[in-house]
Amino acid sequence: MSNASEGAKELALVAARAADDKQGLDITILDVSSVLAITEVFVITSASNSRQVKTIASEVTDKVRETLGRSPLHSEGAGEQQWVLLDYGDVVVHVFADEARRFYEIERLYSDMPKVAFAPLAPKEI
Repeated sequence: MSNASEGAKELALVAARAADDKQGLDITILDVSSVLAITEVFVITSASNSRQVKTIASEVTDKVRETLGRSPLHSEGAGEQQWVLLDYGDVVVHVFADEARRFYEIERLYSDMPKVAFAPLAPKEI
């Protein structure tokens, strides 16, 4: 059962859709509100290369600002582009390069947390 606020879930879904728009891989939304006092929801996605990490993080920042009028309170990792963290307070977005995601296994650490439903859009026809 999800304990995250509706506002946090809304921001998480906007972020997840933005990541999906830029070909974010294996997008997962976890409700961590019952175990973390500092945030309610994690959005986790990965990219096949560092340039894509930057592109996804930028798109998330832009779409959340356009849709909800919010900017990250803090961000980390933009220089290295292996793991970019966008902290919105109630939502933390993690954009990993594939190798970094496999190394840190953040989903395994929170494997017993409920997931927020998110279905990526169907692939676009070319």
